[in-house]
Amino acid sequence: MTATLFLVEDDPRLRNYLVELLSGEPTLQVIGSASNGADAVKEISKLNPQLALIDLGLPDMTGQQVIAKVSTMDKAPLVLAHTVFDDRDNVLEAIRAGASGYVLKGGAPRELIEALHQLSEGGAPMSPRIARAVLRELRGAPAEPDPLSPRERQLLKLVDEGLTYKQIAERLSVSTHTVHSHIKNIYDALHARSRGEALATARSRGLI
Repeated sequence: MTATLFLVEDDPRLRNYLVELLSGEPTLQVIGSASNGADAVKEISKLNPQLALIDLGLPDMTGQQVIAKVSTMDKAPLVLAHTVFDDRDNVLEAIRAGASGYVLKGGAPRELIEALHQLSEGGAPMSPRIARAVLRELRGAPAEPDPLSPRERQLLKLVDEGLTYKQIAERLSVSTHTVHSHIKNIYDALHARSRGEALATARSRGLI
């Protein structure tokens, strides 16, 4: 049985890759895609897909807002959140908005395909890290410690202000090599692959 699927992703290269990847899966039929929340809500309402893969970091509204809107439709799709955000607030907000699954970007392509299969069959697929976070929340366990040191937070705030690495080094009276080392540690701690991802994750977690 084939399930119809709509993709919501603002990165054009990733969106095109996902369309190509998932279109090649015989049990999935990609019937449309959008790069922003407004278009996503409009197209999903019109096309009535059975499944929706939704990024949370959209340019015009949050993915959670999109999920909340499509979840109230008469023919609401089953939603799989697909994002770099692994913090408690984003996870819980997406689930409360109506997401039936939550998968982190960067995994193997087959993992994403299997997650969509599980979703279509009534499951609630989650990346292992997300499942652990949800279990901690249900158990009332304490939140995870701050992933960044005070110095790394300070440096990331300067990046957010638009300073170059050289300017940051001068401001903090350190070498550019030290700045690069801190940036690498920040990317690793936030599971980010770019400046934009690091800043978006940090903002979502209240770190800057």
